[in-house]
Amino acid sequence: MRFESLSRVAALADTLPVADEVARAAAARRQDSLTKPPGSLGRLEEIALFMAAWRGTERPRADRAQALVFAGNHGICAQGVNPFPQEVTAQMVANFQAGSAAINQLCRVNGAELSVIALDLDRPTADFTTAPAMSGAEVLEAMNRGAAAIDPQADILTLGEMGIGNSTISAALCAALFGGEVADWVGRGTGSDDAGLRRKIDAITRGLERHMGCAPLETLAALGGREQAAICGAVLAARAARIPVILDGFICTAAVAPLFVADPRLLDHCLVGHLSLEPGHRKLLAAMGRTAILDFDMRLGEGSGAALALGIVRSALACHNGMATFADAGIGGA
Repeated sequence: MRFESLSRVAALADTLPVADEVARAAAARRQDSLTKPPGSLGRLEEIALFMAAWRGTERPRADRAQALVFAGNHGICAQGVNPFPQEVTAQMVANFQAGSAAINQLCRVNGAELSVIALDLDRPTADFTTAPAMSGAEVLEAMNRGAAAIDPQADILTLGEMGIGNSTISAALCAALFGGEVADWVGRGTGSDDAGLRRKIDAITRGLERHMGCAPLETLAALGGREQAAICGAVLAARAARIPVILDGFICTAAVAPLFVADPRLLDHCLVGHLSLEPGHRKLLAAMGRTAILDFDMRLGEGSGAALALGIVRSALACHNGMATFADAGIGGA
């Protein structure tokens, strides 16, 4: 998949693959025949049916899991919105590549193949209080890099990010796309103090005033980051390959919010891995009508919540595929 025009992205909802309802119905019949009371596994059953619909089979698997983490730097850091310098983004990317971060451990134990993609870290986006963060061409370039990173043979994809300042751009995107008080979208990110929170709110308020009236993907260009654009590209490329996606927390979910506002169907193949402690995430999920798989008081980023949720998805499929039916077990009432 290659993106040539931001204005054509929303129209992809009419052409991309949709859920296979025949496979979902077959999986539901299997769930109802397993040796358990109907519905007793709760959301595990829902996840199994979701996977069946997107993989197009009654008994889906998640043997080949790909994890992608995209990293970018942000001009909005010039407004003093983050307590750490942007050099930390590259340092953390090196930590990921050395296998020493939390995401490495979670991918290892949950069986995901991790790739980390740094997006022009030496060339931060523009400060959105003075200019659009990216041009349309820059957004398309990042989206195409995200799409190109997809393994078309994967059974499932987890997504994450890294970028000093990206909790600010995420709050800005959400405020622009969904409205409400700016302060309700803003959290402490990597540890902002009260003065830092006030700087975030002020910077976002000024950015919204400058970039009012943008279409959803134009909002991504005006306020977003390269890693968020890459996440959008990866999500859409995964959809084209019928690969279900697990999004991480606030920043990752905010990254795809422009797609949701453009056409909610573009995210039908996505699960949300965890509910972040960032206050904007709960508000964002409510606006999108989504419920996260996990609520573990996490706010790390890196795709950590998505990788952890992968274990839940695999557990759901293990029950779905491995349990006996009443008929198999010779239990009365089959």
